[in-house]
Amino acid sequence: MPDAARSFTYTALPGRVVFGAGTLVRLPEELERLGRTRALILSTPQQAAQTREIAALLGERAVGLFDGAAMHTPVEVTERAMVTLRELDADCTVAFGGGSTTGLGKAIALRTDLPQICIPTTYAGSEMTPILGETAGGVKTTQRSGKVLPETVIYDVDLTLTLPASLSVTSGMNAMAHAVEALYAEDRNPVISMLAEAAVGALAAALPRIVEDPSDRAVRSDALYGAWLCGTCLGAVGMALHHKLCHVLGGLFDLPHAETHTVVLPHAVAYNASAAGEAMAALARALQTDDPARALFDLAGRLGAPRALKEIGMPRDGIGRAVELALKNPYWNPRPIEAEAIRSLIARAWAGEAPSTA
Repeated sequence: MPDAARSFTYTALPGRVVFGAGTLVRLPEELERLGRTRALILSTPQQAAQTREIAALLGERAVGLFDGAAMHTPVEVTERAMVTLRELDADCTVAFGGGSTTGLGKAIALRTDLPQICIPTTYAGSEMTPILGETAGGVKTTQRSGKVLPETVIYDVDLTLTLPASLSVTSGMNAMAHAVEALYAEDRNPVISMLAEAAVGALAAALPRIVEDPSDRAVRSDALYGAWLCGTCLGAVGMALHHKLCHVLGGLFDLPHAETHTVVLPHAVAYNASAAGEAMAALARALQTDDPARALFDLAGRLGAPRALKEIGMPRDGIGRAVELALKNPYWNPRPIEAEAIRSLIARAWAGEAPSTA
């Protein structure tokens, strides 16, 4: 592959993955492997009822539930969870759900260094990364730390069968964004580039089929496999413009996480197209197109996903503030970050217009 001749450094991250259908039943043995006996179960309010099965599986080893996980990992939510953790004298966490719950588990691990088991029910991918994004005062900041990398991830395809098609689409597009940026990351390497191309291809093929038949277990398995690869990519290399924009927009306007990634992704790809030739070639192969940015925009439209920031709650008069924050402490990016070009990108994304490479 073209990248193979480049000099690179690749550090494989530690961690254990249990993948399959019906794998939730292996949770007790995974807890035993970690030598833990007092698990605090984490979830969002919407998924609290589903955690009963987890509590039943663990029996006395489940000491309680904190069901207040929220988008963008607000610091005040983490502080409330920490009170519960201490009151129950928990010695580990079990995070059940999507990126919001995984983020809470990571925030607790950062503060306590307690081991985590993640049980994803979406395609978020953050369970495979040492990255934590927290929000305070309307500003989302991210950091990398080995302390927040989950010790074990249990992927159970059966848990995704009830994920609504609309959420599957935006969650899957969010996952694809991780792989897309890995292809042009500053510290990219041949191993991660191969995984990223495979991940984008797997999800691009699976998502339309999920919309057609959300109960198809084989297709759900393909999508979850793709999401795992995407998360692995995000955990191994750095982020660029796309993630910077999504962190700014999500923290500033409290926009839904996956939907924000879905809207922004085609525009970030178009912005970087002229400066990331190898990445665009890989995306062209994965998406079977000669215009990856437009293909991602069209895919979102075909699957009924939002394509405009105004649809998901961003005010028009917030564009200027978003540009200002996007230019502040920017992530590395293959194309220089230019104020007017970023303003145009955000304006097009706000309006739902097709991406432009200008």
